Amino acid sequence: MTGQGALIVISGFSGAGKGTLVEKLIADSDRFSLSISMTTRSPREGETNGKEYFFVTKEEFQKKIEEDGFLEYAGYVGNYYGTPKAYVEGEIAKGHDVILEIEVQGALQIKDKYPNAILMFVTPPSVEELKKRLIGRGTENLESINKRLLRAKEESILMHKYDYIVVNDDIEDCKKSVISFIDAAKSTPERCSGFIKKLQNELEEL
Repeated sequence: MTGQGALIVISGFSGAGKGTLVEKLIADSDRFSLSISMTTRSPREGETNGKEYFFVTKEEFQKKIEEDGFLEYAGYVGNYYGTPKAYVEGEIAKGHDVILEIEVQGALQIKDKYPNAILMFVTPPSVEELKKRLIGRGTENLESINKRLLRAKEESILMHKYDYIVVNDDIEDCKKSVISFIDAAKSTPERCSGFIKKLQNELEEL
């Protein structure tokens, strides 16, 4: 309608399947672009600059902060992670819907700066299912699983700040729900202000 894309922020509990959801959205449609974060940590084996992350020095990251070059950023275990503003805004200008998969605090930072961002929180249908998925990974001990569940409890307090709650019971149904939510959100008056103004100007000329 406006020719511009939207900023889609996806968060969710660890084990909710948000990573799989994002992968399917990107793979199944060329309307979506995945935002690539910038980090000061070193690349791991198999990672490529500009694919998994933009890898930079701490000095370069600090300079980007001073230039107001991030939508959001945070420090974690001695390194910085941030969402480059220019990349996201450039993709949106091309008409792409940009997906950003980040944790709750970063999502709320973005909502403050970009009120028209569409925030979605992904969750399994129950806590029992969440525990089942975390255990089923087979990659973590009980202490680690309990920490993730405690983190989920903390995150649940902020779920009401999101635009949509996405229940991931079946991944295909979940993907369809997300697309329908995005289409509906992009049609709200506050996200169509440019289109409304265009119509008003044309009507004034009659």
